Amino acid sequence: MDEWIEKAKRGDPAAWEHIFEQYRGMAFAVAYERIGDVQLAEDAVQEAFAEVFDGLKRLEHAEAFPGWLRTIVKRKAVRPFRRKQLSTLPIGEEAERAADEGSNTERIVEFRELKRKLYNSVDELSEGQRTAVRLYYFEGYSIRDIARFLDLSESALKKRLFDARIRLKSALHVSNFSAAFRDLYEGGKGMLHIVNGDRTAALLREAEIQGEVLVWRELYPFGPVFADMEEASAKFSRADYLEKELGIPRSVYLEGCAEQERKLRGLGNYEEVVLWFEHDLFDQTMLTLLLDRIRRLQKGRTRVSLLCIGEFPGIECFHGLGQLRADQLKTLSGTWQPVGEEQYVLSSSFWKAYSSPDPEEHARFLKMDSSALPFAHAAFEAHLSRLPSPESGLGIIQRTTLEAAASGAAAPGELFREVSGRLSLLGIGDLEFWRYLELMTAGSHPLLICSGSNGFPKYGQSQSDFTQARFSLSELGRRVLEGEAAAEDGGFPDWVGGLRLTGGQLRYS
Repeated sequence: MDEWIEKAKRGDPAAWEHIFEQYRGMAFAVAYERIGDVQLAEDAVQEAFAEVFDGLKRLEHAEAFPGWLRTIVKRKAVRPFRRKQLSTLPIGEEAERAADEGSNTERIVEFRELKRKLYNSVDELSEGQRTAVRLYYFEGYSIRDIARFLDLSESALKKRLFDARIRLKSALHVSNFSAAFRDLYEGGKGMLHIVNGDRTAALLREAEIQGEVLVWRELYPFGPVFADMEEASAKFSRADYLEKELGIPRSVYLEGCAEQERKLRGLGNYEEVVLWFEHDLFDQTMLTLLLDRIRRLQKGRTRVSLLCIGEFPGIECFHGLGQLRADQLKTLSGTWQPVGEEQYVLSSSFWKAYSSPDPEEHARFLKMDSSALPFAHAAFEAHLSRLPSPESGLGIIQRTTLEAAASGAAAPGELFREVSGRLSLLGIGDLEFWRYLELMTAGSHPLLICSGSNGFPKYGQSQSDFTQARFSLSELGRRVLEGEAAAEDGGFPDWVGGLRLTGGQLRYS
């Protein structure tokens, strides 16, 4: 790292970017421990790096950089109020999902309990031990880098981690904290398969396709997205929004982010990583963000391969890999292709455009050559079709929903099947669709009328009562659908990719 610091002192922008990427996680951990507020900690880190950038040329010895940065971060990280305790990070519904997939339910329940105790126990450590455990075990930094940043000797840091393990061992009732942590987070080496859902993961295991499986759990077509999704402020903004809009617990979302980031940091431990994805917007946003992220990581000798399909022989209406039987999925094994520079560059362009707050940036992507990822162009067109039409005020989801209701679909399940089938390029899920329905029935001028239900289900809630709901066009909905009126607020969420909407209108930052 010292050579990178020397290059940065000479004005090398690539070196400065490398240093920022290497140290921002550690800087944030220190700032957050002192402030206890994510946004304020993020601001402190940004201010600290701005001061470092201005003063770097005056730093005489490169080896002093970590301690110097830590001192600046601490000075910037004032404590305006007592530290807020984040909720612990329990596993969501792993046991229920595992039971549906025929997994060992008893083992999953045990896994959940162990993990709950792990996170609760880490929160009870002293500040020094807590920071060391988080940086070493949760973030994957090396002993050497953490010791330099915290201005500790490596032996002192190891002692701090040893003491933390002693405390955690007692709290967790396990003989070896490191072994317990590996059991929770690591797994087989050699090959890693990254997939878009639990059903596909179960099929890979049933088909006995060798390698570890990572399910990437995200919903990038819904809620705010940002150019750098690894920024703490981005993750916490999404966590707050998804909890408010869909009922996904903030802690569940943040836990998922931490696990997925840790796995990506460890890509160099695998000989090959295979990404299994599909043609729709749901998958293409996930795929392009992952490829962009992998491109910026040090992959070492790890081969990165891609299997991305939009059809399968014998299946007339192909929606995704989860439709296949295990024996059908097995025929795809080994047909993946290596990811090259063209795919990496296009993925970066896709995500940059998709996450941009500038509508023109979105439009420009459609003019690019996107042949390196054959499904990217159509998925991006589907993304833009969600925006409000200047004539009707409706997006494609609202219009298709009104058309389905007008044709006689009244029950929630009927509407979802009709809309998701016609808009298969979006890959819309039921939880997301229920929120659209809720927005279309809200306000003093709704597009839909809902009867027979007391509310719309959120994450983890029973949908039994909601199945009794019935939807019909309101008078305004009928007039808008027939072109006699325009919707002032067509039932839009606040975000479409990186574009922010207010009352169904684009809001420019």
